[in-house]
Amino acid sequence: MDKVAIVILNWNGSEMLHEYLPSVVNTSGDAAVYVADNASTDNSLEVVRNEFPKVRIITLDQNYGFAEGYNRALSQIEAEYFVLLNSDVETTEGWLEPLVAHMDSHPDTAACQPKILSMTNRKEFEYAGAAGGFIDKFGYPFCRGRLFETIESDCGQYDDETEVLWATGACLFTRARIYNNVGGLDSRFFAHCEEIDYCWRLHHYGYRVMCIPKSKVYHLGGGTLKKTNPRKTFLNFRNNLTMLYKNLPDKELRKAMRWRWFLDYVAATKMLILDHNVSDCRAVLQGRKAFKQWRHDFDTDRNTILKASKLNHQVGRNNFSLLWQYYIKARKKYSELPIG
Repeated sequence: MDKVAIVILNWNGSEMLHEYLPSVVNTSGDAAVYVADNASTDNSLEVVRNEFPKVRIITLDQNYGFAEGYNRALSQIEAEYFVLLNSDVETTEGWLEPLVAHMDSHPDTAACQPKILSMTNRKEFEYAGAAGGFIDKFGYPFCRGRLFETIESDCGQYDDETEVLWATGACLFTRARIYNNVGGLDSRFFAHCEEIDYCWRLHHYGYRVMCIPKSKVYHLGGGTLKKTNPRKTFLNFRNNLTMLYKNLPDKELRKAMRWRWFLDYVAATKMLILDHNVSDCRAVLQGRKAFKQWRHDFDTDRNTILKASKLNHQVGRNNFSLLWQYYIKARKKYSELPIG
């Protein structure tokens, strides 16, 4: 059994593999490196076989998306730790050691992430994860180093190890045993918000999720779906509402959903009238409709999670509105938020 298995889920990403896989191979020591291929139609497998003969390949028979693709790939691997790593991530020398050291010495930590910096501007945090993730009371995610579209420069201000609600799926380090025991990523999400849902579940079961900034990687971002893609908008809204439905306690769920109904329609109206973006407006409405149609498919999950929950205070969930803090209070940095 491997100590660490680094698993890169790939779909038609031959250029990404050619560009960024060398850093993973060269900086990851004795860790096993896998490419799990989601039935690519490009020359991805040829690139891996010809350029990276030591990298192990797992082939899937169709594109299962991010969540189910990882579940199927990881079910074929025996390791103490899994690292779910995006194909557009450049790792740095020694990046694994702080993550392994923390997990080895903290058995109550089930998952962690490194500091995620931007590939295109290496002095800035990267959107998808930055220095650890949180949500506000209505489910809007944010990070140390990123609030909505405002990205901070990395000046060492978030270099302390800290407990977070979620670790980014761009580079998610997790205990294999726990991943399997709690059911892994929710495959119904397909992609987006599945890592937040997974990490929130870990908290419910009494585990911790951490950011370990001594470890550092660079992420390009948007390698599969661009931020402007309506499909991404649809998945984000549908899955975020589903995540809330699965994990919010009864006393909070109804109020949060009422507010989200209002806020989601405000967002759709803004997209249509101010941004002249008909596609994204339609995607928001379709996302809400899809959630309404399938939410009761998650009743069993919700009952199981909340019955088993050991949470008194949910670390990383904050009792304020990020929209209010950001747009009304003009607080654009994590350090300016009323955390705690």
